Amino acid sequence: MSIQKLATLFSLLAFSCGGNTVPPGNSPTVPTVSIDSKLTTVLAGTQRTEPERARDQYRHPRETLEFFGLADNMTVVELSAGQGWYTAILGPLLAAQGKLTATNADPNGPPDSEGTKNAKLFAERLSKDQTSFGKVSTLAIDWKKGVASLGPDASADMVLTFRSFHGWMSNAIVDNVLSACFRVLKPGGTFGVVEHRAKTDGSTDPKVIGDTGYLPEAFVIQLIEKAGFKLAARSEINANPKDTKDYPKGVWTLPPTLRLGDVDRDKYLAIGESDRMTLKFTKP
Repeated sequence: MSIQKLATLFSLLAFSCGGNTVPPGNSPTVPTVSIDSKLTTVLAGTQRTEPERARDQYRHPRETLEFFGLADNMTVVELSAGQGWYTAILGPLLAAQGKLTATNADPNGPPDSEGTKNAKLFAERLSKDQTSFGKVSTLAIDWKKGVASLGPDASADMVLTFRSFHGWMSNAIVDNVLSACFRVLKPGGTFGVVEHRAKTDGSTDPKVIGDTGYLPEAFVIQLIEKAGFKLAARSEINANPKDTKDYPKGVWTLPPTLRLGDVDRDKYLAIGESDRMTLKFTKP
């Protein structure tokens, strides 16, 4: 039996067993084939830099995207793309059959802002490689101005965020961001979150979170479920038990930032990147 027929059969079985249904036309895109082989090609592609590939051992992009259930024909929103680490994977992966919208700060914003600097580098990267990024849509958002739109309501299959939640907390924009994510997702759509994980008794104070970059996992789940999402699964794909989470410059003490420079550099390189939660939510 073909893969397509199997997918149809499973869908019919789920329906007959009383599975949740959503309005016609709003159903999230159903992956019918594995993206594993396509990911292999994209991860090895020249659109990625050597320093980016060096981070794969900590960020596990293949396992993370497969855990979230990404398919190459989905409509995806990537929040706070930064300089494009994940965009360099998602853009080519979705170019043929899907759609990617990447959000960032305004590249013409305050020149001393880190967000502005990253947005400029991101825009330059995309413009220089139209073959890889020509189909990526970009969206500049200032969340402090209020709730923004990530696209038409119920238009996206998946919204992804990688290590951005702490910034939403410290800038008091988390409610605005989560509201926009909820609106843009189709019923049944996926909200995928990767974030630096604090100790279970870690502080939930926005200032402390801003200083350290770490959040307690239970607290993140609580905030996202309060916004209307339901936790579907969690994974230890991006866990790092070596991370003690008690550094002078917070998570930025660790690579790739290494904010202390040469002070105890080998020690922090041996620890690697931060311990991270990987959470998959769905919109009911």
